[in-house]
Amino acid sequence: MKKLHEILQIVLLVYFGAFLIFFLGFGSLGGMFGMEEITADAMVTVFLIGVVIFLISWGTSSMAMKGLNEQMSKREIEMNSLKAKLYDFEHPKTTQITPAAAPRTTKPGESDQSNIAKRQNITD
Repeated sequence: MKKLHEILQIVLLVYFGAFLIFFLGFGSLGGMFGMEEITADAMVTVFLIGVVIFLISWGTSSMAMKGLNEQMSKREIEMNSLKAKLYDFEHPKTTQITPAAAPRTTKPGESDQSNIAKRQNITD
Protein backbone atom coordinates (compact mmCIF):
# COMPACT_ATOMS: atom_id res chain seq x y z
CA MET A 1 0.00 0.00 0.00
CA LYS A 2 2.91 2.32 0.76
CA LYS A 3 4.36 1.85 -2.73
CA LEU A 4 0.96 2.60 -4.32
CA HIS A 5 0.74 5.78 -2.26
CA GLU A 6 4.17 6.93 -3.46
CA ILE A 7 3.26 6.21 -7.08
CA LEU A 8 -0.05 8.08 -6.79
CA GLN A 9 1.68 11.12 -5.30
CA ILE A 10 4.09 11.19 -8.23
CA VAL A 11 1.19 10.82 -10.69
CA LEU A 12 -0.64 13.71 -9.00
CA LEU A 13 2.46 15.90 -9.14
CA VAL A 14 3.05 15.13 -12.82
CA TYR A 15 -0.64 15.66 -13.66
CA PHE A 16 -0.87 19.11 -12.10
CA GLY A 17 2.64 20.05 -13.28
CA ALA A 18 1.79 19.15 -16.89
CA PHE A 19 -1.45 21.14 -16.83
CA LEU A 20 0.28 24.09 -15.18
CA ILE A 21 2.81 24.17 -18.01
CA PHE A 22 0.04 23.66 -20.57
CA PHE A 23 -2.09 26.53 -19.24
CA LEU A 24 0.89 28.87 -18.84
CA GLY A 25 1.92 28.25 -22.44
CA PHE A 26 -1.61 27.96 -23.80
CA GLY A 27 -1.06 30.58 -26.49
CA SER A 28 1.46 28.39 -28.30
CA LEU A 29 0.39 24.92 -27.07
CA GLY A 30 -3.37 25.36 -27.51
CA GLY A 31 -3.20 25.20 -31.30
CA MET A 32 -1.30 21.90 -31.14
CA PHE A 33 -4.24 20.28 -29.32
CA GLY A 34 -6.95 21.92 -31.44
CA MET A 35 -8.11 24.29 -28.70
CA GLU A 36 -8.84 27.91 -29.54
CA GLU A 37 -9.84 28.91 -26.03
CA ILE A 38 -10.12 27.41 -22.56
CA THR A 39 -13.73 26.60 -21.74
CA ALA A 40 -15.24 26.20 -18.31
CA ASP A 41 -16.07 22.57 -19.12
CA ALA A 42 -12.42 21.80 -19.86
CA MET A 43 -11.27 23.46 -16.62
CA VAL A 44 -13.87 21.62 -14.54
CA THR A 45 -12.86 18.29 -16.12
CA VAL A 46 -9.16 18.93 -15.44
CA PHE A 47 -9.93 19.99 -11.88
CA LEU A 48 -12.22 17.01 -11.14
CA ILE A 49 -9.72 14.50 -12.49
CA GLY A 50 -7.07 16.10 -10.27
CA VAL A 51 -9.33 15.97 -7.23
CA VAL A 52 -10.10 12.29 -7.85
CA ILE A 53 -6.37 11.47 -8.10
CA PHE A 54 -5.76 13.48 -4.92
CA LEU A 55 -8.53 11.70 -2.99
CA ILE A 56 -7.26 8.28 -4.06
CA SER A 57 -3.74 9.27 -2.99
CA TRP A 58 -5.02 10.58 0.35
CA GLY A 59 -7.03 7.41 0.94
CA THR A 60 -4.05 5.16 0.28
CA SER A 61 -1.88 7.24 2.61
CA SER A 62 -4.41 6.99 5.44
CA MET A 63 -4.74 3.22 4.93
CA ALA A 64 -0.95 2.86 4.92
CA MET A 65 -0.65 4.87 8.14
CA LYS A 66 -3.41 2.83 9.76
CA GLY A 67 -1.59 -0.37 8.86
CA LEU A 68 1.67 0.96 10.29
CA ASN A 69 -0.05 2.03 13.51
CA GLU A 70 -1.60 -1.44 13.90
CA GLN A 71 1.79 -3.08 13.37
CA MET A 72 3.37 -0.75 15.92
CA SER A 73 0.72 -1.46 18.55
CA LYS A 74 1.08 -5.23 18.02
CA ARG A 75 4.84 -4.98 18.42
CA GLU A 76 4.49 -2.85 21.55
CA ILE A 77 2.20 -5.48 23.10
CA GLU A 78 4.65 -8.23 22.13
CA MET A 79 7.57 -6.22 23.53
CA ASN A 80 5.74 -5.65 26.84
CA SER A 81 4.99 -9.36 27.19
CA LEU A 82 8.63 -10.21 26.48
CA LYS A 83 9.74 -7.66 29.07
CA ALA A 84 7.40 -9.28 31.60
CA LYS A 85 8.82 -12.73 30.85
CA LEU A 86 12.38 -11.42 31.15
CA TYR A 87 11.55 -9.80 34.47
CA ASP A 88 10.04 -13.06 35.72
CA PHE A 89 13.23 -14.95 34.75
CA GLU A 90 15.48 -12.40 36.44
CA HIS A 91 13.37 -12.09 39.59
CA PRO A 92 11.97 -15.52 40.40
CA LYS A 93 9.47 -15.76 43.24
CA THR A 94 11.16 -17.16 46.32
CA THR A 95 9.60 -18.33 49.54
CA GLN A 96 12.21 -16.82 51.81
CA ILE A 97 11.04 -15.58 55.19
CA THR A 98 11.33 -11.84 55.37
CA PRO A 99 12.82 -10.31 58.54
CA ALA A 100 9.49 -8.75 59.51
CA ALA A 101 7.73 -12.10 59.30
CA ALA A 102 10.49 -14.05 61.11
CA PRO A 103 9.69 -14.97 64.70
CA ARG A 104 11.61 -13.15 67.43
CA THR A 105 14.33 -15.23 69.01
CA THR A 106 15.27 -12.82 71.80
CA LYS A 107 14.04 -13.42 75.27
CA PRO A 108 12.44 -10.66 77.34
CA GLY A 109 15.55 -10.07 79.44
CA GLU A 110 18.05 -10.02 76.55
CA SER A 111 18.94 -7.01 74.44
CA ASP A 112 18.26 -6.88 70.73
CA GLN A 113 21.46 -7.17 68.65
CA SER A 114 20.06 -5.46 65.53
CA ASN A 115 21.69 -2.46 63.88
CA ILE A 116 18.71 -0.24 64.53
CA ALA A 117 19.30 2.31 67.26
CA LYS A 118 16.83 2.43 70.09
CA ARG A 119 14.28 5.22 70.05
CA GLN A 120 15.05 8.21 72.19
CA ASN A 121 12.40 10.50 73.56
CA ILE A 122 13.41 14.11 73.10
CA THR A 123 11.59 16.77 75.08
CA ASP A 124 11.98 20.51 74.95
